[in-house]
Amino acid sequence: MSDKIDEIIRNHINVQRDSLLPLLQEIQNELGFLSEESINRIGELLKLPTSKIYGVATFYDQFRFEPKGRFHIRICHGTACHIEKSSRIILETERLLKIKQGQTTRDGMFSLEVVNCMGACGLSPVIAVNDKYYPGVQSRDLKEIIDNCIAKPREL
Repeated sequence: MSDKIDEIIRNHINVQRDSLLPLLQEIQNELGFLSEESINRIGELLKLPTSKIYGVATFYDQFRFEPKGRFHIRICHGTACHIEKSSRIILETERLLKIKQGQTTRDGMFSLEVVNCMGACGLSPVIAVNDKYYPGVQSRDLKEIIDNCIAKPREL
């Protein structure tokens, strides 16, 4: 992983502090998340304390500090989905997977992300597992969706 981080950093000629966001984005795009090692390497390069880098990265909800699970579950919490009780779906998913939003299960099988809008308001409440969308989801549907991921992983 450190070779890949170094390669990305080398591609940013004359890196300045205003390069922080593009650097973080590129590393996350390549690795799937921001590792502690990548934060430390960027801090060394830009001569910034890691606390400042974490401060910037945690301000933007696009950045992840854990790799995504094999099945990445996104739950829409936009206005239409919120009205249709997406909060209940979030809580039930957290309960079933025993993780909170932004986390990945210990076995690396599932990760959970709550997003502001998925652009599918007419399907609310909606969730996506990887690239498969589930419209009109109710809390009672979640166990079956999760069980199907485990039983039929190639279909997603």
